[in-house]
Amino acid sequence: MLNKGLRDEESIRIENTLKTLRALIFVPKFWNAEDISLIDEQLKGFGLSLERTIEIPEEDLIILLQRCHLDWDQQEQFADLLVDLSQEKQFDFLGKALAIYQYIQQESKVFSFGINTKIASAKNKS
Repeated sequence: MLNKGLRDEESIRIENTLKTLRALIFVPKFWNAEDISLIDEQLKGFGLSLERTIEIPEEDLIILLQRCHLDWDQQEQFADLLVDLSQEKQFDFLGKALAIYQYIQQESKVFSFGINTKIASAKNKS
């Protein structure tokens, strides 16, 4: 278990990585090698790449996010990124995002209408 200071530093690092990923994904487009390289560089902080994210089973992805110390909100943000990456149909991460949303809804012990809406939306897009 991380002590408070290290946990705060880790949380800040995770937040910064998620913000950078969000900025890279913000403009929908067809991803070229340079874009993929930039995204892979950020995903490396979670032990992932786009290729690994495609290959990893949903359950293993959730376990990986936990091992990387992502809290519920950060896991939701990561799932949101997967949905955003799926918009242009070059990547299909909707199933993984759905699994993360469902996991958060079930395990956080707090019902969230926002997460519930995202679950319904991901199911409709699939």
